[in-house]
Amino acid sequence: MDMNSTKGFPSTFMWGGATAANQYEGAWNADGKKASTADMMTGGTHTIPRRISRYIEEGVHYPSHEAVDFYHRYREDIELFAEMGFTCFRMSIAWSRIFPNGDDAEPNEAGLRFYDNVFAELNKHGIEPIVTISHYEAPFALTEKFNGWASRETIDCYVRYCKTLFERYKGTVKYWITFNEINSLVVPAGAFLAGALLVDDSGLFNNTAVDSTQLRFQALHHQLVASARAVKLAHEIDPEFRVGCMINYSCGYGSTCRPEDMLTALQKDQMNNMLCGDVHVRGEYPEFAENYFERNGIRIHMEDGDKETLKQGRVDFYSFSYYKSHVVGTRPEGDETPGNVFGGFKNPYLKANDWGWQIDPVGLRYVLNHVYDRYRIPVMVVENGLGAVDTVEADGSIQDTYRIDFLRDHIEQMREAVRDGVNLIAYTAWGCIDIVSASTGEMAKRYGFVYVDKDNDGKGTLKRSKKKSFDWYKKVIASNGADLD
Repeated sequence: MDMNSTKGFPSTFMWGGATAANQYEGAWNADGKKASTADMMTGGTHTIPRRISRYIEEGVHYPSHEAVDFYHRYREDIELFAEMGFTCFRMSIAWSRIFPNGDDAEPNEAGLRFYDNVFAELNKHGIEPIVTISHYEAPFALTEKFNGWASRETIDCYVRYCKTLFERYKGTVKYWITFNEINSLVVPAGAFLAGALLVDDSGLFNNTAVDSTQLRFQALHHQLVASARAVKLAHEIDPEFRVGCMINYSCGYGSTCRPEDMLTALQKDQMNNMLCGDVHVRGEYPEFAENYFERNGIRIHMEDGDKETLKQGRVDFYSFSYYKSHVVGTRPEGDETPGNVFGGFKNPYLKANDWGWQIDPVGLRYVLNHVYDRYRIPVMVVENGLGAVDTVEADGSIQDTYRIDFLRDHIEQMREAVRDGVNLIAYTAWGCIDIVSASTGEMAKRYGFVYVDKDNDGKGTLKRSKKKSFDWYKKVIASNGADLD
């Protein structure tokens, strides 16, 4: 670690933003690409949940189909990122753009060329790509053929996909993330996020989602094995590759200091966060998970060699998303609060955003210390940001001071975590340009420093314009996090 970290961020710290192909690229069926699981999700709002359809329904809005059209506007967008001073950019590759059916004999060359061009543009501006291999968008053909990650056959499809990427982009991409928010599979919404469907037209991100605990945890095991195989393969192809995991961090505090509430908070932390972190970093299932499976009648089918594979495929760094915290306990008081897949109860000491997600910057410092104490490997915060309704003023400006306040408070807490001794190496603000919301399918829930002219119904010019936060983040990066005013 840079010894100057006691005063601030290390000199090698990477600043940037993050997006996901299914929320950003559009061009869902262009140049040989076929449907991903995300392409089968309809639009929604924070009160009307998104639906999953098995067929594209006429007259229904599917937000990922156009998204905000990075596919045709990547040069313009990357130039804006460069103007802000990005030194890194977290992005994902659309699996069905490379292998349209998931199990094709040969990759789609047009898809590979698109990412050739994106990486060349990033390189031109000195921006390091951090590439997520699978970000909630497995080819839908694998859902139809195998029920996605519920079947072990998907592991080989994924590893073949990884091999194609690693060989094609050796020397171009250094940092890889195997799966986005892999631990989302521990809760009911995770079934479809693993490309598995139990019934037609099921609800998502709400209590109507049809669930099978057995299916979810078996699918999770398949992803963990696939991740480990990918890590091992990456290191064989290029020892310079650095491969990480990505956890959707669920920060839950005990509702009181009652011992039972503190125990509940610990157990939630273990199953929601540490289960996947332990397998990725330590290379084995923790005892608490084995006990949980036994108590709940879950039987994880492992094949010969799986345990050895997990041990051999341990990650090089740990990355996570952090948006909010919540309260858990045996006797919780107050209303429920939504969140990024994980929810809980409201904390009376915290305020919330327009969608009810509670704002807790100090929680980020707590999580960083907690994670680094447990794993002792480099850490990245790869998703963090404020979803809000932005108003375009009469003069065309967007005065998003609320976003600046949110990010300033969180970056201050990251700086404190670095001073605490955490080896934090990168920060990528989520949705650095306005993109489709994954949870609701809306455009009104905006995170970006760059405004995109598009509404919830898919209408708009897609014109890009800078918000007030654009110049603020530019100043933050230029000062390596020292100037947050």
